[in-house]
Amino acid sequence: MSNNNVNTIASQLWAMANELRGNMDAGEFKNYILAFMFYRYLSEHQEKYLVDNGVIDIREDQTINEAYSEQASGEELPEYLRDISATLGYAIEPEDTWASLNYKIDESMVIPSDYQTIFDHFNKNAELNSDASRDFRGVFNDINLGDSRLGNSTTARAKSLNNIVKLVDRIEYKSEDGKDILGEIYEYLIGQFAASAGKKGGEFYTPHQVSKILAKIVTANIEKLDDTFMVYDPAMGSGSLLLTVRDELPEGGRTGAIKFFGQELNTTTYNLARMNLMMHNVSFNNMDLNNADTLEVDWPDGPDEKGVDHPRSFDAVVANPPYSAKWDNRESKLKDPRFVEYGKLAPASKADYAFVLHSLYHLNHEGTMAIVLPHGVLFRGAAEGKIRQTIIEKNYLDTVIGLPPNLFYGTGIPTTILVFKKNRTTKDILFIDASQEFEKGKNQNNLSDENVEKIIKVYKERKDIDKYAHLASYEEIKDNDFNLNIPRYVDTFEEEPPVDILAVCKELEKDNAEIEKLEKEIKEQLEILGVEL
Repeated sequence: MSNNNVNTIASQLWAMANELRGNMDAGEFKNYILAFMFYRYLSEHQEKYLVDNGVIDIREDQTINEAYSEQASGEELPEYLRDISATLGYAIEPEDTWASLNYKIDESMVIPSDYQTIFDHFNKNAELNSDASRDFRGVFNDINLGDSRLGNSTTARAKSLNNIVKLVDRIEYKSEDGKDILGEIYEYLIGQFAASAGKKGGEFYTPHQVSKILAKIVTANIEKLDDTFMVYDPAMGSGSLLLTVRDELPEGGRTGAIKFFGQELNTTTYNLARMNLMMHNVSFNNMDLNNADTLEVDWPDGPDEKGVDHPRSFDAVVANPPYSAKWDNRESKLKDPRFVEYGKLAPASKADYAFVLHSLYHLNHEGTMAIVLPHGVLFRGAAEGKIRQTIIEKNYLDTVIGLPPNLFYGTGIPTTILVFKKNRTTKDILFIDASQEFEKGKNQNNLSDENVEKIIKVYKERKDIDKYAHLASYEEIKDNDFNLNIPRYVDTFEEEPPVDILAVCKELEKDNAEIEKLEKEIKEQLEILGVEL
């Protein structure tokens, strides 16, 4: 199915969801509609497992759900749940499946406590598989079943939840060729909710075209996968950036080709990321996501019980962390192995370089890291200037890309992509000024596919392009006191065309003569009308 068709279905769903949410904020309503989309996905994914693996026998006069309800009952139920959980990482009981829930709604059999029971059962069964319990535990905790904006009584709130379930059930999620497009619709809705949430939206979503640039950069030198590709996002938001890396990776769609690692501070957004990855057919075995503060306690792995650090390194690190966030930069952190080699800590009011150093620490020797940051990291002095200089002297910085303003939700500031590698053989740094090439939108600017491809082409070729790119030597960077402000290296100044003074004077004479003629004609007309001047 084409992207246009996916967008048509998703936009219709978006319009209906907006009507349904009433006075509830879009950012909060997303917790309901996206969670129920995920629950539907899990339930129908379980049905597919039951059929494909012959776990249940289905008579011709039965639906899958009817067969499951009949056979997984009584003393047999725990055995079925253990079997399902062993493979899928979760298990949904017959009375709680998506089909059962919709049947109850259609027959007016739902009671207000049913929704709490469904999620309680899911959390209980999520503990059956110890390897997967962390991936599924509490994933639906952001559904506030008692929110008064759903209704003033438990019955009214249950009715509102029923309406959301029926709306999600109406989604056509298979293309003509049988391809599951529910994940694509889910991704579209995440973007729409991010746009509606304004500043808050910028906290969990990176615009897709920006994600594509980062993903194409970190996979640029990979032609064939010999081992599982390991990618890490230390501020993963909804996980969309991780998924875009998979899309750009050769063989990325093959099961087990890529393993995703990510960390997110906001619990609601962490839950969103878990759902998003699984909705895009990422098995719990191929993802390791964590809900914690990236800058406080190193992860993944980190110090053992004796305090010895065992960092995990990755083939790619991608990030769009919160810009100039506050963080705890107490002096003891100078002993942290992530920061110790740089002699300074990022300022308490600007954690940008703390995210850079954390990410660099987890980049392996052959890998590539791409991170989006505010322009200030290029030129601010004091501690940041010292850290920037040390990074350049270590020869880790590879490319600086200036992006247009107003690309991101919630902020209009221009941003930059910094690209790092640890195995560089030259000390030059490529500067790309892509800030003037974009499609202007009503509320937000956009990058076209052509804009993205030009950036990637220039990134790969590493050549000077007038008013767009410059390959600067280490000496040039040093002469600029390690200031990386892009206009110092890429001159985009357009000279005004020379002015022909004689031609301008002749034009003025002509205009004055024309004015004199018009004034004379006006005077004659006024005299005819008897107007005295």
